[in-house]
Amino acid sequence: MRNDYDYDKLREAGKVSTEALAHARKLVKEGAKLLDVAEGIEKLIKDKGCLMSFPVNISVNEQAAHYTPSHDDKTAFGANDIVKVDIGARKDDYLTDCAITIDLSGNNGKLVEASEKALETAISMVRDGVKVNSIGAAIGKVAKEYGFNPIKNLGGHGVERDELHANIFIPNYDNGDESVLNEGDVIAIEPFMTTGEGLVEDGDFVEIFQKTNNANARAQDTRKVLEHISSRHKTFPFALRWLVDEMKDISEFGIRRGITELLNMDALEAFPVLIERSNGLVSQSEKEVVVTKDSCEVITK
Repeated sequence: MRNDYDYDKLREAGKVSTEALAHARKLVKEGAKLLDVAEGIEKLIKDKGCLMSFPVNISVNEQAAHYTPSHDDKTAFGANDIVKVDIGARKDDYLTDCAITIDLSGNNGKLVEASEKALETAISMVRDGVKVNSIGAAIGKVAKEYGFNPIKNLGGHGVERDELHANIFIPNYDNGDESVLNEGDVIAIEPFMTTGEGLVEDGDFVEIFQKTNNANARAQDTRKVLEHISSRHKTFPFALRWLVDEMKDISEFGIRRGITELLNMDALEAFPVLIERSNGLVSQSEKEVVVTKDSCEVITK
């Protein structure tokens, strides 16, 4: 294991994330508002002594990732929705990342099972020295066995302190990358399965952002927005609705204008909702693990 990594802090965050996923299963039901579910999950994580690795993602049907509700979002779950809930807790900047899919219709059990089986298969392969493309090949094989496609331009990733997507990509198919995992690496494995063609593209809805650079903004509101992001959220992803709740001295219009100006100055990165290109239904399963010599330790159960 690495001497520069506090695995106990990671385990603490993992325990909270696991509890949050269990809570999500209770909250996601027909008629419930996405905003209420997101805020309920985020409250539990904070009440347990952690911060958020990123805003709760609640992506429905053909949405694969990056949907988090706006501060006045009235969207509610429908009876036929297939819902991905992606959660991360942060303890002293040690980050976790995990996800489940909830099928409210009861008709998409095979699609959900495919991503869960692929995750289970991938985790069983993790050990020091394993090639990432062999994990991807196994995920892709499970997808085909179930009659679905893996999403090829999404996948798992390394996790470092302060950095959620770091140093290594875990594909959902054999992409030819023979990079190997090393003992002590922290990785999130997240198979995405779809009834569609297996590619995602950016949608129009954007509520998640992340600071990437400093900027010399002229507008006072823009300077205040950047100062707030820098002090409160640092370089971790945040939701625009968080700023609306936190910054009572600036109107929502002023905050949105500041965000736009900061994007134009390359001080922020935006994360649009990701849509399956052919509008296929999507399922996702994700766990974070620590690579050991002969296997791995699952951090988010």
